[in-house]
Amino acid sequence: MREIDTPHGPARVHLETVERPAAALVLGHGAGGGVSAPDLVAASGAARSHDVSVALVEQPYRVAGRRSPAPARQLDAAWIAVVADLREHDFRGLTLISGGRSAGARVACRTAAEVGAEAVLCLAFPVHPPGKGDDPSKSRLSELDSVKVPTLVVQGESDPFGMPPDGPKRTVVRIPGNHSLRNQSAVADAVSNWLTTIL
Repeated sequence: MREIDTPHGPARVHLETVERPAAALVLGHGAGGGVSAPDLVAASGAARSHDVSVALVEQPYRVAGRRSPAPARQLDAAWIAVVADLREHDFRGLTLISGGRSAGARVACRTAAEVGAEAVLCLAFPVHPPGKGDDPSKSRLSELDSVKVPTLVVQGESDPFGMPPDGPKRTVVRIPGNHSLRNQSAVADAVSNWLTTIL
């Protein structure tokens, strides 16, 4: 584990490296949770089994002990700084997969082009706030649609934050459960199957 300075304070990075990495996966947490969320743990394990090194990133607001998330622009700026550092040091020369769960997935989508991600992994992407599916002004689908590289979305079938549609380079895997994605074997299978198609 190490800390990386960002414009909004230090972020904490938990590195899970493999001996001969084929690629690198950087994952961010949800708004109120941490990097030990069940789906992040499952995705990390699946990645390592495919010789992909993993970095789990704690945003500066979490490192500082705050529960409520920073504004989107601060999250994005911190993420960009962390990924740049990882690409310069731990993950130099590796294919980059950027991702996260819920709010972390939104950050990964918004910054995919800037960090040079070659693929994006979204766990429980929050398409809209619960109960707001009929209000187009509340949709976050444009963030997902802006990603131009291969994308996997693993979504609980009963997620109150909605179900995104498949897209030209987007695969949506529906698994039993809700927004918390506690079915670790289903998450791991979805991530594992997708990695075989992009590596």
